[in-house]
Amino acid sequence: MTAAEFFSTLPSRFDPAAAAGVSSVIQFELSGDGGGTWNVVIADGRCAVAEGPHSDPTLVVMASADNWMKVVAGNLDPQFAFVTGRLKVRGDMGLALRLRALFL
Repeated sequence: MTAAEFFSTLPSRFDPAAAAGVSSVIQFELSGDGGGTWNVVIADGRCAVAEGPHSDPTLVVMASADNWMKVVAGNLDPQFAFVTGRLKVRGDMGLALRLRALFL
């Protein structure tokens, strides 16, 4: 699966119950082959994904496309990736810790 394919599947894997009370914009900036920028808007129990940057993200997640796909496939622990600098976040750290719970 490519990063673009991954982001296209997010709305169908979104768990509205886990997102109760969440109103945020998560921007993903993936570098390297297959990379790009996507923003995920979560509000009112819904999730919308768009390609490109958002003007006011709540959280920005940065990684190489290769490392991000390893994280989502379960082949790279996100906490280890963060500690080793392979995954960087800026903004709402509490939201960053909830990412996995928001998507089935």
